[in-house]
Amino acid sequence: MRSVRVGAHTLRVSRSAWPDIAWAVFVGLNLAAMRLLPSWQTVPFLAIWVSLTVIYGFRLWRLQPTILTMAAVTLATGGIILVQVVEGQQDADYLAEVPLIALMFLVMVWHGRRRLSAMQDRLSALEELQRISQENLRLLEQQRQFLQDASHELGTPITVALGHAELIEREATDQVAADARVVAGELARLRTLAHRLLLLASAGSPDFLALAAVPVDALLLDALSRWGHTQRRWRLGEIAETTVLGDRDRLAAALDALLENAIAYTGTNDRIELSARMDGEGVVFAVADTGCGIPESDLERIFGRFARVSPHRGRAGGGFGLGLPIVQAIAEAHHGSVRVRSTVGEGSTFELQVPAA
Repeated sequence: MRSVRVGAHTLRVSRSAWPDIAWAVFVGLNLAAMRLLPSWQTVPFLAIWVSLTVIYGFRLWRLQPTILTMAAVTLATGGIILVQVVEGQQDADYLAEVPLIALMFLVMVWHGRRRLSAMQDRLSALEELQRISQENLRLLEQQRQFLQDASHELGTPITVALGHAELIEREATDQVAADARVVAGELARLRTLAHRLLLLASAGSPDFLALAAVPVDALLLDALSRWGHTQRRWRLGEIAETTVLGDRDRLAAALDALLENAIAYTGTNDRIELSARMDGEGVVFAVADTGCGIPESDLERIFGRFARVSPHRGRAGGGFGLGLPIVQAIAEAHHGSVRVRSTVGEGSTFELQVPAA
């Protein structure tokens, strides 16, 4: 068994070394031609150095073997030419070519080593970048999993506590009922927060969307029926008679978030308008209001998570700052986009663009 392993190792070594062996034989033949056929002049000499350049380009020997090989070729070719000069077979000027060619090869080796070192540095940097990226992906996945688990775990106790608070509110009177209403309201807010955290955490998962053809008019009318009880001046604008390719529940959640945001920035006498129009190969859902508007300095950050802008005229405490990030996540999941135009004192218009069916 040991002899078989040794034989296999010898075979692998011989296979990897055969170009070097073939080159050495080629050099030997050309050295013999230089010595025996002086009339050929520089042909064998140049063939040796060209072959050395070629074999180095393919083999990329380490620096020490490269220097030793170059020195050996220089001495061999220079020695033969020196003998020919002494014997009167060649001109003395021919001997000057040997150090010049050797210097050219040395410069090529230096450039090759320098570029190889730079490439290795870039590869090391890319490997480090890949490692950092993989670590970031792992941390993001852990964060997403934590949000999913936390949202699931919070959902049940919040629902139970909310049920008991509502029961106390119905059965109690006076101050106890008022306190129960406060508790129920805060528990409802916590349930909404847990639901939105879960939605954001699952936004990147493959099963986030269940795509189907969804009628545009049905989406708008359903949204208006959910929010129309709020005291505002509601209006339906243009409604494109078409369908969109999307997830009905997710798109409804996006519209709810836009309407909730509009209510937060408007008063009872302000107008909120819903519309949907065709725009190229997509449909643009628009929610426009005549509320207080958003300062220009805040427009770039309102789609960030937990970002909140004051004042909130509809709610004293404001929201969680997750509604607009949810809209953006749903839009991007549909290969769409969301944008906003706003003027302080005049109102805002949010537009959700998704592909048509």
